[in-house]
Amino acid sequence: MRLRHLLAPVAAGALAVAFSASVPAQAAGWAPAATATVHPGVQTVTGGAQCTANFVFQANGVTYLGQAAHCSGTGAATDTNGCTSQSLPLGTPVTVAGYTGTLAYNSWLAMQSAHESDAETCAYNDLALIQLPAAAVANTNPSVPTFGGPTGVGGPVASGGNVYSYGNSSLRLGLSPLSPKRGVVVDNSPGGWSSDVYTVTPGIPGDSGSGFLDDSGKAVGVLSTVAIAPLPASNGVGTLAKEIAYAQSHGVSGLTLVNGTEPFNASALL
Repeated sequence: MRLRHLLAPVAAGALAVAFSASVPAQAAGWAPAATATVHPGVQTVTGGAQCTANFVFQANGVTYLGQAAHCSGTGAATDTNGCTSQSLPLGTPVTVAGYTGTLAYNSWLAMQSAHESDAETCAYNDLALIQLPAAAVANTNPSVPTFGGPTGVGGPVASGGNVYSYGNSSLRLGLSPLSPKRGVVVDNSPGGWSSDVYTVTPGIPGDSGSGFLDDSGKAVGVLSTVAIAPLPASNGVGTLAKEIAYAQSHGVSGLTLVNGTEPFNASALL
């Protein structure tokens, strides 16, 4: 049995106390990557808890920023079953780079509404969508900092394959060189809903929800959990393709990932 707990969000005020697509889409009207303040890897704050955004999405003319469903969870870090764990409701305000978005989709709430019973789906489906206001969309770029991309949506990465991510926990005190991470997949769940990943500089609280790319820059996952056993300190990464498909069939028809405007660069950390 694999034991794990959610890679918890960080209380937004904690530091003040503790320390006193295929083709780049610039033509689509996105803000320049160099100056956009809303993008994958930006911090999000939901109900006082800080997480990291994964990717930009669109559906039926609406633009969303993705985060983990558990970022709006109201239970303990050990409450990892999305079919039974509680969450703040849809419509909850979410702060993104000074803008106020709205929690528009949460896989935990969707699964509970649908009376989902598949064990893997309940355990690993961990995606939420923040609907961005028009002012935020005007200042949004879909590229991942440091690495560029995404270049589309990919399937689970085989064991031994490389992955790339950008976590933005406030616990790093703004030290952005520690945010980009390179990792390797060590295991996949039987149903393909999750992968265990080890990264150089491991994911920490506040990195929750950050996106993962494969060697070709395709978006493949969302950071969800840290394992206790049998792979201590490995990160559980939910399979994005499955999470998108679930959202499409449970209230967000037409949901698509927005490709980055910047080319993917797997050698960015070399």
